[in-house]
Amino acid sequence: MKISQQKKDKISEQILSHLYNIYPKSIFTAEIAKELARDEEFVKSLMFELKRKNLVVSINKNPNGINYVRRIRWRLSNSAYSAYKSL
Repeated sequence: MKISQQKKDKISEQILSHLYNIYPKSIFTAEIAKELARDEEFVKSLMFELKRKNLVVSINKNPNGINYVRRIRWRLSNSAYSAYKSL
């Protein structure tokens, strides 16, 4: 089933809102999907779309500097946080 661009935009807004509320903490794709009750792969595709728009930043290493093999953590970009904060 195809999801309209309008619905994708609304879900993306929910993702950005959640990331704003927990800023500067970063969370895994699975946690975002669970919070929004959405499929992980769908959320992952939206996250990469948001990354292309420079709204989110992907974190590919754990706190010890070791690369994640199959996971990505996300946080709101500094510029997106500033824009949200000024609203």
